[in-house]
Amino acid sequence: MPSFTVKVKWGKENFPKVEVNTDEEPMLFKAQLYALTGVQPERQKILCKGITLKDDEWNMAIKDGTTILLLGTKEEVPQEPIEKPKFIEDMNESELATALELPAGLTNLGNTCYMNATLQCLKSVRELREALKEFKDNPSETGGLSGLASPGAITMSMRNLFDDMERSDTVTPVLFLQRLHIAFPNFAQTGENGTYRQQDANECWSELLKMLQQKLPATKTDTIDQGVKYSSFIDQWFGGTFDVQMKCTEAEDEPVSNSKENFLQLSCFISTEVKYMHSGIRLRLKEQLTKQSPSLGRDAVYTKTSLISRLPAYLTVQFVRFQYKGKEGINAKVLKDIKFPIDFDAFDLCTPELQSKLSPIRAKFKEVEDAELERNLKGKNKSKAQLESERPKTLQQPYCFEDDTGSNNSGYYTLQAVLTHQGRSSSSGHYVGWVRQKGDQWIKFDDDTVSPVDTEAILKLSGGGDWHCAYVLVYGPKILEIPIDDDKKTGTEAGDGATITTDSNAADSEKMSVD
Repeated sequence: MPSFTVKVKWGKENFPKVEVNTDEEPMLFKAQLYALTGVQPERQKILCKGITLKDDEWNMAIKDGTTILLLGTKEEVPQEPIEKPKFIEDMNESELATALELPAGLTNLGNTCYMNATLQCLKSVRELREALKEFKDNPSETGGLSGLASPGAITMSMRNLFDDMERSDTVTPVLFLQRLHIAFPNFAQTGENGTYRQQDANECWSELLKMLQQKLPATKTDTIDQGVKYSSFIDQWFGGTFDVQMKCTEAEDEPVSNSKENFLQLSCFISTEVKYMHSGIRLRLKEQLTKQSPSLGRDAVYTKTSLISRLPAYLTVQFVRFQYKGKEGINAKVLKDIKFPIDFDAFDLCTPELQSKLSPIRAKFKEVEDAELERNLKGKNKSKAQLESERPKTLQQPYCFEDDTGSNNSGYYTLQAVLTHQGRSSSSGHYVGWVRQKGDQWIKFDDDTVSPVDTEAILKLSGGGDWHCAYVLVYGPKILEIPIDDDKKTGTEAGDGATITTDSNAADSEKMSVD
């Protein structure tokens, strides 16, 4: 008979009659022992005459009355914590900052939110933080009152401020504000009550980049024959180039003129037909203007067409939300809802020559995306945790062309910082910075109030009302990650570059995956 009883000895305890049915799998027997002892089946070791029972077969000779030895311990019952857990929604701002290790905020020194938000968004660029750490100031250039207004003084002050922000929860940027006011007296204007007037954050952004452009040197690389040279870090990492074609619409025989223009940000123009950021940018790239025609000897209408011939690693987009109204004497705000993407593709804004150069890495992205889709389809019956555990290890690929450090070699970007404005004019209201920390985790920098938000909150910044409206957006390079099995040697089969890079879309400098 396959069904009989055995004696089970477990430590100091004995179970004289435990039913066994060898027609059933051993796991059923282990389940019985679990009911008796509380020892989980995977923690059980069942011995009989030196033989260990397997999970899937009865590999030991047992009969009625046989004594079986059970080894294994019960898991400890969790003890009630001495200090009861506190949920995030019950924490105050100080407790939340400590629990989540939030970055440092900046104290508002009186309508200086425009400066604070600008600095937080600039600080999101890892390469800029690293370049500032390496910057060496020249005391002879920064001495005296005139020296305090120099590009070197502003650059050194930003370096010191970012360094302070790494060590503190909240920083009061008094020294930086003083030097900003000396360099740009218009930012130091005060109102009737003696407080500082609100300023335009994009103007602050542009002026700071110009200062850094003069003093922060380009990143050095190990590439011996680098085809493109830059004297400035800003030109290298934030700067793009347009190929511009100018054609006279009133004189068909007049030769088309071609030129190049550099840019540090793209403009998204807002009109009645524009609903999306991409169409607002395209509107700026083809426009009509009036200028002197050499063939006609008078002013004539020209069509100016611009296409991007060099994409920077960090692409800045400014929403042209303010329009000057002479009667009121203010820059009135356009509140229209303009949708912007988390992932942005600049491919169709580029010249055919640049598109050809971007294509190899884009093909690699497509291969990885197709492989991921196939893996998900095969595992459609598996849990999300199982799919994550089976995800292959990957190596991050360079996002710059090998001969152009600081460029973007795919045309793909991921949003990493948003500077918003709340109010009705550029000289009033409130500015806030929003910076991606990791994945779908973002940080809202409302001066010295720092709080976590998610991607859903970021997408609500598109405008349409009195809530915060996106004003300046910073897009970082989307990182290509190749499965190790497909690229075992160096992780650079994707082509352009010789090193594995860290994720530059994160607010910290640690290596991590990009969505």
